[in-house]
Amino acid sequence: MKQILIGVVLATLALTQPARADHLSSDDIKELALEAILENPGIIMDAVRILEQQQADAQAAQAAATLEQRRDLLERDPNAPVLGNPDGDVTVVEFFDYNCPYCRRAMDEVQALLDADPNIRLVYREWPILGEGSVFAARAALASRNQGKYEEFHWALMGQAGRAEESSVLQIAAEIGLDIDQLLADMDAPEIDEHIQTTMALTQELGFNGTPSFVVGEALVPGFVESSVLKDYVDETRDALN
Repeated sequence: MKQILIGVVLATLALTQPARADHLSSDDIKELALEAILENPGIIMDAVRILEQQQADAQAAQAAATLEQRRDLLERDPNAPVLGNPDGDVTVVEFFDYNCPYCRRAMDEVQALLDADPNIRLVYREWPILGEGSVFAARAALASRNQGKYEEFHWALMGQAGRAEESSVLQIAAEIGLDIDQLLADMDAPEIDEHIQTTMALTQELGFNGTPSFVVGEALVPGFVESSVLKDYVDETRDALN
């Protein structure tokens, strides 16, 4: 913001006193910036708005570039779990955390979407950002793929009443018939590190700052949404493909 204020001062001087603007020291600029602020306090809010708009524009450009350049990674990463119809024509990508209450609320909405539309691919990106329990749950869920129980384990973890912690995660794993010793060993596999690291990178590039967050076609959908809203994005994406 400091640079924006200085820019405003210099632009004003260039228009009103061009000869003087070419011979300003850094102390002169600071003094003039302070004078400008004192005379017109609203300049601070103007500078903040300019900065926020610049940041928003830069983030939107970065997100658009990510959607264009990383589409295959987002939708076709072989190291990401796929639910729904693996051959579906529209892909929904969800970034989530097992300890996020809004992700748990969204579970019913996502299930309703899949039930209503058998032609959707649902790609899950584990994004454990809410503590050690979230990390343990994400690693355990990804490891359960080796025993063919990711989907069952995922819904069970999402449906639990309390927080996902090591003890509760392992209890649910045992209840659905996972081999605990194998699960614990598989949790240290390098592909699990890779999945989580890739998820972190994608969320930064897309500008997501919380869970759940969805990508549907060209749409970035942060936060909890109802199935009807997701359906609208799916329909728009399907129309664009046809």
